[in-house]
Parts: sequence; C-alpha cells; structure tokens
Amino acid sequence: MDAGDASRLGESLDAVSAAFQSRVMELQELVLARNMYPATAIPDLAAVDVSLTAMEAQLQAVRRRLQEEREAFPKAKKLVQQSLKQQRRLQLMLANMPTGMREDVFATPLEHNSSMMFPESLNFSSAVPEVRDHDLKIKEEPTAPPKKKGRGPAPRWYISTEELDSLSSYMRGRLTLEKVNIAINEVASYADGNAHLVACPKKKLSEDTWEKALVLRDIAARESVKGKHFFLETDIKGPGLKLDTTGKAILTVLRHLGRFQETRIGHHRVFILSKQQ
Repeated sequence: MDAGDASRLGESLDAVSAAFQSRVMELQELVLARNMYPATAIPDLAAVDVSLTAMEAQLQAVRRRLQEEREAFPKAKKLVQQSLKQQRRLQLMLANMPTGMREDVFATPLEHNSSMMFPESLNFSSAVPEVRDHDLKIKEEPTAPPKKKGRGPAPRWYISTEELDSLSSYMRGRLTLEKVNIAINEVASYADGNAHLVACPKKKLSEDTWEKALVLRDIAARESVKGKHFFLETDIKGPGLKLDTTGKAILTVLRHLGRFQETRIGHHRVFILSKQQ
C-alpha cells in the first residue's frame, strides 16, 4: 500500500464516521418520535439498528486494515534495506572478480535486474512497495548452519582495485588485478587439496600420495598451523602462479596485503591463508 492508498483509506474512514454520526442523530430523532407516535416508531427503530450494526462492522474493518498497513511499513523497509545491502555485496564481488572467472550470462542480468528492482530514488517516507505478510518474516540475525565435520573451503580473499593502486610502483610493477586474483584462486585450490589429503583415510590414497599426506599431517598438527588452510612452496606449479619473477612478485604483494602468513617448518616453506576481516 502506498501513500495514496493510505490517504484514500483515511477518507473512507472519515466518510464512515460521518455516516455513523448521521445515523446517531436519526436515532435520537426517532427516540423522540417514539414518545410521540409509539405505534409507528418500532419498525423504523429496527431498520436503524440494522443499519448502525452494519456501519459499525464496516468501521471496525477499516480500522483493522489501517493498523495492518501501519505495521507493514517497517517490515517492508527492512526487506528493501537487506536487499540493497546484498546488492552492494554482489556488485563488489563482481567488480573484483577476474575476467577469466566471470560469466557474461551471470553478470549482465545481475546488474540490470538489480538496478530495475532497487532504484536509487526509492524513498521510504513517500512510498513503500506492497509486500505480502509471508514475505516479511525477516530474521534479525542469520541462523548459523549446523557444523559439519572437517574444514570448510579455503578462503578466497580477492584484492580490490584500491588495494592494488595503494601499493608502491616498484612493488606493483606490471601486475594487474586479474593476475593477482587468479593467483589467489589458485593458491586456495592448493590449500583445498592439502586439506583433503590431511583428512583422507589411508585406504583411499596411493603409496606416493600417502607419503605426501603424512608430511602435510605433520605440518597441520603444528600449533601455528592447526585448524588453518595452508599450501607449500612445492605446490606452486601454475598455470596462474609459478615460481618465476611474476609469481614471486605476486607472492610479495599477497604477503604485504595480509592474504597469507609465511613460516618455515622443517625444510618446507609454508603459506597459511588468512580469512577476510
């Protein structure tokens, strides 16, 4: 219901109230007439009583409708605010996603539909879109999903254009946002693979893979690594990240921006991924 509908309901309520007052005055006149003409007044009074009962029921219905609409305003406002917040998150993710990972089928409709659904000129003081009651049940805090055994996927904390531009020119060199974010996705896949080997039972692994799994389990048991996603320098084999000049520059940038912490365990160089703040 918009402001016009509310105004029309208010006018209807005023009209019903005026009619109600008119019927009351008629009733008063008929009460006086009853005293003067008792034989003819009874049918008239019965008709007025029926009319008054109907008017009272209509008046109560209008009042209930107005109350329902007043209660719907904050719920509709909350719904649109949550949708706008989610839209900004999706646009930020889309802006920082590497072109090689972006699908035109997904990107174009998302940006178009978002702008159509939530125009910037939306003003809650003048209009609120009509929303059904079952659509307005919004939880203040999202319910945490039940915990499952094992870790979730490795964090993919992509960098933004602002972060890349904030680097000094000698550190940034010829690196692009796309190259760095592709590397982030790749190192996360290394960490996912290592987490799988750590959790996988021996009977499902080959002899060579089991030897690597033992090394990874020893590293994962260290206090500085326990419960975190990590990859080794020996995991870096491309194609998005290699141990060449560009790859080393990317690792330097990611370390500087806090995307991972580096440590040495035994003769292994270990990179521990950081979660997004």
